[in-house]
Amino acid sequence: MARSKELAPGVGRLSRSQVFARRGLFKGQKKTEKAPEAEVAAVKEVQVGGEKNGGKRLVPTAKASRFYPAEDVRQPKKSRKAPKPSTLRSSITPGTVLILLAGRFRGKRVVFLKPLESGLLLVTGPFKVNGVPLRRVSQAYVIATSTKVDLGDFKVDEKFNDVYFAKPSSKGSRSAEEEFFAEGKPKTKEAFPESKSADQKAVDNAIIASVKKTENLSKYLKATWGLSKGQFPHQLVF
Repeated sequence: MARSKELAPGVGRLSRSQVFARRGLFKGQKKTEKAPEAEVAAVKEVQVGGEKNGGKRLVPTAKASRFYPAEDVRQPKKSRKAPKPSTLRSSITPGTVLILLAGRFRGKRVVFLKPLESGLLLVTGPFKVNGVPLRRVSQAYVIATSTKVDLGDFKVDEKFNDVYFAKPSSKGSRSAEEEFFAEGKPKTKEAFPESKSADQKAVDNAIIASVKKTENLSKYLKATWGLSKGQFPHQLVF
């Protein structure tokens, strides 16, 4: 610390790196070059004594280890946990009006139709009433109300399953030439399949007929839900 003025006992004006730079020791650092290692023969000749074993033999220079690693193949970690099918809440039955808490349609009221194999719930607005189409939602993000729509003899078609809502595989990206002539324009939006539009209308017609039987129920489904200042969901009765 000779080049660094001492400000306090043990505390210098310059840091260790600054003192090192001022001393210039980095300029005269010695570089040692290792001598090339002599090549060792893989096998050496050994004289073996004894009446029956007399003679010379070739023995490997480096003795092999008694222990060797097993196959270096990573094995997937086995889990004893088996996925359990999600159980439907007792408050959610076909025809129950649910309030969506997340997603694009949060705050909207929908009608529950049936549970799917994945554990998700199949719901609809209906679309003609409040703009919510047939879609899947998680029961963790819904509030079940005491209001119910009497579906009567209406049964949801078996084709409405998880595969029905799977997105089609996207095609390959556009070539550089196509992107150049597109001049940054967004991709053309694919038209909604007519088959799914017909399915939506068929389901909505049956549910709307049931909704009309109850006075002001369609207005209730159109209205969005939200909390005002000082309101807490755990204190409300739905």
